[in-house]
Amino acid sequence: MDERRTLAWHETLEIHELVAFQANGLIKLKKMIREVTDSRLKQLYSFSIQAIEQNLKELLAFFPQAPIYNRDDEEEERADTPFYSGDLLGFAKTSVRSYAIAITETATPQLRIVLVKQLNAAIKWHEQVFNYMYEHGYYPAYNLADLLKNDVKNARRAISMK
Repeated sequence: MDERRTLAWHETLEIHELVAFQANGLIKLKKMIREVTDSRLKQLYSFSIQAIEQNLKELLAFFPQAPIYNRDDEEEERADTPFYSGDLLGFAKTSVRSYAIAITETATPQLRIVLVKQLNAAIKWHEQVFNYMYEHGYYPAYNLADLLKNDVKNARRAISMK
């Protein structure tokens, strides 16, 4: 059997991260564009929306090749709580990464102490948001099939938003 007919596990998880991040970002852009009054900025928002929609469509085409993916039983669209908590999780995750990178660039001992303290706080914040999402079933971290199903649902919702 040619194993390349399915995605590798690590590829699947990277695509999950990209789709989850971009679907949340797309929803935010589509909500925010309504408030943008500057015509050039509105064009940039429109361009960004089209580019991310295309990215999602291209990435979703790979989901049937994931090692574990079952299209059945895709849930009905829920309220915005999963979106808002997912957006918060993405922000917390990005904060952890940003602090870790900043620490590697720090030469001043006092600044390093502050950044390490803030990194540890960001890690705790991420943990709290993740636990909230996991407890409410918004992030089924231990069930790849459900995780991918959520990605597809959120990406389709983001693409179909007006």
